[in-house]
Amino acid sequence: MAKRPAVPKKTLTAVNLAVLGEARLAALLMEVAGGDALWKRRLRMELAGEVGAPDLALELDKRLTSLAESRVRVSWRKRPELIRDLQSLRRMIVDRLAELDARLAFDRMVSWFDLYPGLASRVKDPKGELALLFDGATAELATLASALGPEGAAPILSDALATRLSEWASWIGRGVGDLSPAVATALLRDLTVGKPRPTGRLALVVRKLAERSGDLDAWIAAIPDDDRRRPEVGSVMASRLAGAGRAQEARAALDASRPAAPPPSRWGRKAEPAPPPPEQWLEAEIAVLEAEGRGAEADDARWSLFERTLSPDALRAIIARLPDFEDVVALDRAFAHAAGYFDPVKGLAFLMGWPALREAAEMVEARVTELRGGHEDTALWASRLSARHPKAALILLRARAKTLVRLGAGMTDEVEGLVHEAESLAAEAGDDGHEAFVAGLRTDIGTGRALRR
Repeated sequence: MAKRPAVPKKTLTAVNLAVLGEARLAALLMEVAGGDALWKRRLRMELAGEVGAPDLALELDKRLTSLAESRVRVSWRKRPELIRDLQSLRRMIVDRLAELDARLAFDRMVSWFDLYPGLASRVKDPKGELALLFDGATAELATLASALGPEGAAPILSDALATRLSEWASWIGRGVGDLSPAVATALLRDLTVGKPRPTGRLALVVRKLAERSGDLDAWIAAIPDDDRRRPEVGSVMASRLAGAGRAQEARAALDASRPAAPPPSRWGRKAEPAPPPPEQWLEAEIAVLEAEGRGAEADDARWSLFERTLSPDALRAIIARLPDFEDVVALDRAFAHAAGYFDPVKGLAFLMGWPALREAAEMVEARVTELRGGHEDTALWASRLSARHPKAALILLRARAKTLVRLGAGMTDEVEGLVHEAESLAAEAGDDGHEAFVAGLRTDIGTGRALRR
């Protein structure tokens, strides 16, 4: 076996640097730190960490206090240095102090986040790098809070929200997915038990905490009454309540958010009907019907949803509930509906995606005058149909080429490729209209150029 080449000794790796020995490395670090205040602080903190958690926490407090009390404006030239300083502090808290003392680390992390409002007012940061730095640390904040536990972390986070809501609502909301359910539950309790109903940003935080802790009632309570009447909100409430087996409440939430007709015009115009419910609301209605034990009506609602939207998920749910042979009849019915759908491209997309290639090919040939080649997958569909259904594939290729040309693309490489593929398929399908098709394309190109002059 051939010997693997050794890593060059001059390459900067931890293994190669270790060869220099402790004394030489220490001397090099002192030389580097001599002209760099950031390195000096970092080395001092590393040494403090070797002594113990209180000493490291003290060194961190010195720098955090200095940054918090400073009123010096930071130019764009100095901003990178400040960001490196903040990153170094964060790493010392998360990587070093957290291993030594979870409570001290979490307290310092909160202090680190509290630097942001003061820094934002005096740092020139047109690219938003400072905000991104703090937003990117929310997962670490949540991890430290989870390590500390609900009794230690929840009161501190609750106080931060109570006194500094503007920024902390965003940070806790971002990091809630990394909070342990126990901390999320304790914080949720602090924010809601015996407190007024949350509003605004606090309500958003409460809802996220309720989702994390699995508290459906707290999640619902944080939704404003006006929002509950909106179909997109009421449908989510109804679905969750139905999933929890609370059918009566789910029905009430769904009915309260049913789209209503606009109020009558004072100008005597004819009253307009209520708009159709959105797809999400219809899906919630199915869930509520199932929770109420009205399975047959739920199936009817699924068919209505499919016929309106061509939702593959709705059709799969229907098919899964049918016995053998009945599912075949249902599929035939669904494919026929898709083939005659008012939007031929959407109908074709459904058939190709199912997949039902034979039915898709028949639809293409039957509705050739209605099809346009604007869908980005048109050429892909043609490729999939070309082996067994060359005539349908040819129709799609020509539709795509015509659409591109009429959009002003001209005879691009993509159009040339489509024309070449169409020529091969025309011979295979016994179609003798290829030359006329190409002539028509060139006429369209010429007409488009004339119109643009």
